[in-house]
Amino acid sequence: MAAAGEEASGGGDKYRSFMYGEGEKDTVWRLGSPPNYDVVNKLFEEERTKEWPEGSLEEKVQRLLKTWEMELIHKTKLPPEHRIYDPDKETLESGMATFLTAFPRGFAIEVLDVYSGPPRIVFKFRHWGYMEGPFKEHPPHGKRVEFFGICIFHVDEEMKVEKTEYFYERGNFLASFLSTPAAAAAAAAEAASGSGCPKWRILLKEEDQELLGGWCEAIRIKLNQHTFYA
Repeated sequence: MAAAGEEASGGGDKYRSFMYGEGEKDTVWRLGSPPNYDVVNKLFEEERTKEWPEGSLEEKVQRLLKTWEMELIHKTKLPPEHRIYDPDKETLESGMATFLTAFPRGFAIEVLDVYSGPPRIVFKFRHWGYMEGPFKEHPPHGKRVEFFGICIFHVDEEMKVEKTEYFYERGNFLASFLSTPAAAAAAAAEAASGSGCPKWRILLKEEDQELLGGWCEAIRIKLNQHTFYA
């Protein structure tokens, strides 16, 4: 793998490493070539709340996060136990197609704070996008959908991620994903009060509940297991 940040000045993606160059000549890309992040990078630049100085710890951690996410989705060297989908029920391509239909501009991510540096990097992140397309029979509402969380990256001496731990509340994300803003607010309030089933579950058919719930749980488990492979 190339050194982190090496591609920023070499014509590659501004915010991700390990996409171009000699070190990636043998990489097998899921779609045949490196992904293009221009659309989601534009969303990120327009709506990020922090702009970290190049070379700062925060900027390095943010690049590491974006790079790690890119490798998890777009490189095919991962063994089955580290994939973020159930190959018995769907392909990554079918799952991503459903998601990108609902979020055509993608889902941007930024680092908000870094609480400790390597080898155990602890940071807060924000993940967001706009539901501008339908999710199955659920119409788009055009509003921002976002969630916040805490992540721990365990890295080696070369800053390769060996283990991850993610902590976030999925209920509010799913509520805002699948309902109008007013219903999402009501669902969040009800979930917080512990008074019953969140509204998003009422709005969904049983098979869609299983699909979304399974996605979130699978992603949480696989993210916590994932290791970079050179």
